[in-house]
Amino acid sequence: MNGKLRVMSVTQAASFGEMVIFAPNWSGAKDAIDLTRSALEGKVVLDATNPADGAPSAGGFSAGGFSAGAFTGAFGGGGFSGTSTGASTGAFTGASVKSAEAIAAAVNGPPSEAADRMLARAGGKSGLETLIEWAPGAHWAKAFNTISTDVLSRRRGHDPLLAEFVCTDERDARDAACQIIRDLGFAPFYAGGAKAARLTETGGPLQSREVDVQDATDALADALAGLR
Repeated sequence: MNGKLRVMSVTQAASFGEMVIFAPNWSGAKDAIDLTRSALEGKVVLDATNPADGAPSAGGFSAGGFSAGAFTGAFGGGGFSGTSTGASTGAFTGASVKSAEAIAAAVNGPPSEAADRMLARAGGKSGLETLIEWAPGAHWAKAFNTISTDVLSRRRGHDPLLAEFVCTDERDARDAACQIIRDLGFAPFYAGGAKAARLTETGGPLQSREVDVQDATDALADALAGLR
């Protein structure tokens, strides 16, 4: 990061800058929230976790053992700061390979009321909804949790752009997530609110799917159709 990477404690990283990437292993997510709740108040937080065994129910989706890398960081005016416990941050931390204007990012509208009803009927709640309950003062958005860093590194900035699904109920969090996704060389695609994050989390139909941006609408429709 050209000398702009600093190693900090989890609490220090959460306090730095105005936007935080939250990606501990799910088993340690509650502890991480307890350490950083006050520091996250009022900040945009990008949730890259995936609920694993012992997580709150995700409705009809299985809760397998996949978990996000143990990484928490923050973006500030001077660059990036964070702390890692061994997982590669991969494409999350690099500078943009294209200008934001050159990236044809597709950000679709919110899901229909019918889609919301399907998600509600499926029962359960997403990991993102659980994090919102644990730290309600933060402005949460789910992103960067469906694809491995190897795939992100390989696909970054290459046409056709890789769709990166975003789930949030907060407009400022949506805007911030979409901007960083564009800057990193991907195409942000809004999949719905916090409830819709279940589609992208462990066992969900969008988990581990490498979707080109032009196919993202169909992929989301297929994922919702599977709830019927």
